[in-house]
Amino acid sequence: MGQRLSIFPLTGAILFPGLQMPLHLFEPRYRALVSDALARDRRIAMIQPQRPIEGAPLYNVGCVGRISDFEALEDGRYNLVLEGESRFRIIKELDVTTPFRQVEGQLIDEPENEFLSSIERASFEREARRFADAQGYSVDWTSVTSLDDVSLIDGVSQIAPFDSAAKQALLEANTLNERCELLVQLMQFFGKRDGDNDRVTLQ
Repeated sequence: MGQRLSIFPLTGAILFPGLQMPLHLFEPRYRALVSDALARDRRIAMIQPQRPIEGAPLYNVGCVGRISDFEALEDGRYNLVLEGESRFRIIKELDVTTPFRQVEGQLIDEPENEFLSSIERASFEREARRFADAQGYSVDWTSVTSLDDVSLIDGVSQIAPFDSAAKQALLEANTLNERCELLVQLMQFFGKRDGDNDRVTLQ
C-alpha cells in the first residue's frame, strides 16, 4: 500500500537507511516542508530530480528520512539532520496545493543481515585506497576499517563524489554485494580522472 510522502528533490544527494544527512533549508517552500513535517511525523523524503531544473521529473527511488535534530533560525531558515529510515519507490506524483511536491510511494523492504565476504571487503578497501590517493583525499583508514560492511558501503555511496546518475545507481542497487561491486567499478572509472585535490575525511 502506498504512502503520501513530502519530497525534497536535490541533485547529487542520496540518503541511505541508518545514515544521516545534514541539511540547510532556506527557500520558502522547503521551510514550509520542514514546518509541515515537524507538525506531523517529522518525515521528509529525499529524492533526486532527473535534471537540475525546476519541476524536473524525478528518479523512481529515494529514501525517507526522519528529522532527528533541527535548529530553527530567527529568519525562518532551518538547519536539520535527517536520519534515513527506508528507501521508497514512486508510484505516482500527486496533484497538491502545497508549495512543496508530494508523491505516493511504496516503501522498499530492506534485506537483513547483509555482509561482504572477506575477499569482497579486502578488494573494496584496496580500491578505495587507490581512489583516495588518486583524488588527493585524506582518509582516516583506522576509522574506515572499523566500520561494519553496511555502514562502510552505504556511507561511501552516500558521500562519494560521483555524478547524479552514478549515485542513483548506487541507491537503487538491490543488495549490499551489488552496491559494493558497483562502487568498485565507479572508483576505477572516476579514479582515472585527475583529482581536484579536495580533502575529505570518511568517518
